[in-house]
Amino acid sequence: PNTNKDLFSHSLNLLEHRGPDGQGIIHIDKQISFGHKRLSIIDLSNAGNQPISKFGRYHLIFNGEIYNYIEIKEKLKLKGYKFNSKSDSEVLIYSFIEWGENCVKMFNGMWAFAIWDSKLRSLFLSRDRIGEKPLYYSDLGDKFIFASEQKSLLPFLKNVKISSEFNNLINNPYISSSNTLFSDIYKLPPAHNGIY
Repeated sequence: PNTNKDLFSHSLNLLEHRGPDGQGIIHIDKQISFGHKRLSIIDLSNAGNQPISKFGRYHLIFNGEIYNYIEIKEKLKLKGYKFNSKSDSEVLIYSFIEWGENCVKMFNGMWAFAIWDSKLRSLFLSRDRIGEKPLYYSDLGDKFIFASEQKSLLPFLKNVKISSEFNNLINNPYISSSNTLFSDIYKLPPAHNGIY
């Protein structure tokens, strides 16, 4: 068995409680894998399953809800986009295809999402303005990993070390910082995007 795929599946299973309604994994190429645990809210059908891929180029995983997705969907329909689901996830990926990283300026809601553009080999990460939905990451040099919880990243770390900021973070839980309890894990701050 492929050890990396086994490690990836184990890491994803640590998030079982976040999405009990389904699981999706895609291995886009030898270097990129996306996994998702689904909590069905808007579109309960299989058409709302993630990861979502469009045009063989764009791949999305999304945690959250875009409250004004119906209005955005109407704008996208006028531009010729065809929808296969009633999900806000499909609206989100088409919004990115149409408007790029500026799409987040149109969103009202709570979100943490990642879109891989396999043509540009670029990963776009975004977190909502208030930071209601979490997004943690680690750049390990030979790989970049991210998840909605720190514990899902721990299996990938060679050495798990407590952050030098540990005491400060415990005593000031509302501190605005990208640091976490672990030295090699960071959080994308609220109202921020990241490109890798």
